[in-house]
Amino acid sequence: MSVHGSRRRQYYLPIGLIVSLFFLWGVANNLNDVLIAQFRKAFELADWQSGLVQSAFYLAYFLFAIPASLFVRKFGYKGAIVFGLTVYGAGALLFYPAAELRSYAAFLGALFVIASGLTFLETSANPLVTILGSAAGAERRLNLAQAFNPLGSITGVLIGRQFILSDSGPTARELAAMSPDQILQLHASQALSVQSSYLVLGIIILLWALAVALVRFPPLQEGEEVTGNGNPTHGVAAVTGSGSWRGLLQHRYFLFGVLAQFAYVGAQVGIWSFLIRYAQHAVPGMTEQAAASCLMAALVAFMVGRFVGTALMGWVRPIVLTSIFAGINIALCAAGATLSGWPAIVTVIASSFFMSIMYPTIFAASLKGLGPLTKTGSSVLVMSIIGGAVMPVVMGRLSDLTSIASAMLVPGVCFLVVGAFALSGYRNPTLKAVGMSVEA
Repeated sequence: MSVHGSRRRQYYLPIGLIVSLFFLWGVANNLNDVLIAQFRKAFELADWQSGLVQSAFYLAYFLFAIPASLFVRKFGYKGAIVFGLTVYGAGALLFYPAAELRSYAAFLGALFVIASGLTFLETSANPLVTILGSAAGAERRLNLAQAFNPLGSITGVLIGRQFILSDSGPTARELAAMSPDQILQLHASQALSVQSSYLVLGIIILLWALAVALVRFPPLQEGEEVTGNGNPTHGVAAVTGSGSWRGLLQHRYFLFGVLAQFAYVGAQVGIWSFLIRYAQHAVPGMTEQAAASCLMAALVAFMVGRFVGTALMGWVRPIVLTSIFAGINIALCAAGATLSGWPAIVTVIASSFFMSIMYPTIFAASLKGLGPLTKTGSSVLVMSIIGGAVMPVVMGRLSDLTSIASAMLVPGVCFLVVGAFALSGYRNPTLKAVGMSVEA
């Protein structure tokens, strides 16, 4: 047995455990889209109120992006992953008392805890994958790991469709005929439907945290760290003082990138959050489980778009391709706001294909030319995903005032911002080599 082969094998188990994290946070992210539909019924919520599910979730990312990066610096990648998994699992277990209390606020609190744990995972898992093994294979390992994220997203929707959403429910006429006690009992059962799924998820996550804690990781070389070019999305961000923040203000294209990332994440989260409700509006009588299949189709389109978009970048500059895709999505959102029936659903599903390349391209383009400010800029870009907390509420409010179809104009405006950002980078020579080293 060669020394080189022995060293390579010592990475297999740690890499396998870390790659699984990409799957696990994909499950959590897209279970939220199912929860929005379920909580809207269980708590008789307006659309803007149901959008608070995503607000609670993405607010945690905003608040804990920098603390998580500092935690990694003090306790290391493995310590941050174990801590993040423990918090994630604890948040999932909090769904049990929240369901017993039948409190929407308690559910939102549990989601905030889950997302807090995920922030630590995303801040540490991406760079750790790149340094567990040879430097030559870093990009390949990271791309493989990221491929598991949309698979987790699809699994999350499948779990929600099978165990949380009901295939049929009382019609409006049947609901009107129910007594107050019967309605209360119905809402209680709808709230309790999420209990078992999150209880099992929480136990699995805590067992995974134990597995990561017990597995011995190979020693990392002193000072190994992922730079902005190697992993700009979730690299360890250094907060180096007020001078760094002032320096970032001088980079206008970076600031435009922060706005574009805010808009993009808001559009993505908003579309997926309300796709189940949108599908039922477009095709009256569609069951929730059938509408959840539409959401799953959107996630598949997103995954396929990542591979197709990456291939196209061999011929077209990423920033140019992003501007083209943004223009297409503006048209698709406008069509989704005006069409009805299956054509409307297909246009909204198709938008997921074209949004797939936007997050990593915006990230990489925004960080180009920052030099020593790259790490601080990376933290700010992670924080910009607070757009996922804002836009679902804006869409929900517009839906309450008009219709869920009209709410699709909101992501259309967001894609307009993304397109403007991409167009402004056409003549920027530093963007010619922007690659796809990271993904949402």
